[in-house]
Amino acid sequence: GDAGVLSGVGGFSGLYSMEHLGYGNLVLASGADGVGTKVIIAQKMDKHDTVGIDLVAMNVDDVVTSGARPLFFLDYIAGGKLTPGLVEQLVKGVVAGCQAVGCVLLGGETAQMPDLYGPGEYDLAGFCVGVADKSELIDGSMIKAGDVVVGLTSSGLHSNGYTLARKVFKEARWDLGRHVDEFGRTLGEELLEPTRTYAPLLLKIRDTLCLKGAAHITGGGLIENVPRVLPQGLKVAFDFSWEVPPV
Repeated sequence: GDAGVLSGVGGFSGLYSMEHLGYGNLVLASGADGVGTKVIIAQKMDKHDTVGIDLVAMNVDDVVTSGARPLFFLDYIAGGKLTPGLVEQLVKGVVAGCQAVGCVLLGGETAQMPDLYGPGEYDLAGFCVGVADKSELIDGSMIKAGDVVVGLTSSGLHSNGYTLARKVFKEARWDLGRHVDEFGRTLGEELLEPTRTYAPLLLKIRDTLCLKGAAHITGGGLIENVPRVLPQGLKVAFDFSWEVPPV
């Protein structure tokens, strides 16, 4: 492989060392992701200004697990018929997501493919590049028995498990307009709650505490994501004492 590829570090983002090119201890971290079937909720609700926030968050929070600071973001929007109003709403969310993490929206691409997407259908993808000094990298290798795991509260389902959620609510015959007392709003509004972006807080923790590893809890949940940063022979024990959000 290429001399710059740093393997075996976390796995949430790809790491590339610039050292062999003469750039000292500079390391680039990158990640690519989409929003999943959360876009179906946005399309059914005809509300498109928040899924861009989700798109940025899913990418940025993968990159920041390595200890890298997100630098810039690019988005890709594909759909059947992309009206200027729709694209404006989608990009508005992307801009808001970037502003929340101090990341630059460097560019993007829109593609109209009516043969692939039906009327009103679209999908989002994007990627993020971050930077770190080699000394700032967090790879989980220093984790040892007795270390404490700290969880950060989510804002809801984020952008994961929407295929299952839609199936459950369909079988329960709940439509998106149903008002749910526990949510204090409709089901559709709850399901469109933007993904919380953890990057700014994680970088603060990196700079103030001894942070040895970080896992972004996405598809696969706690069970599959946390072990990805544990050294071989170590297990994790969760104390499930926190308050579970109603959704």
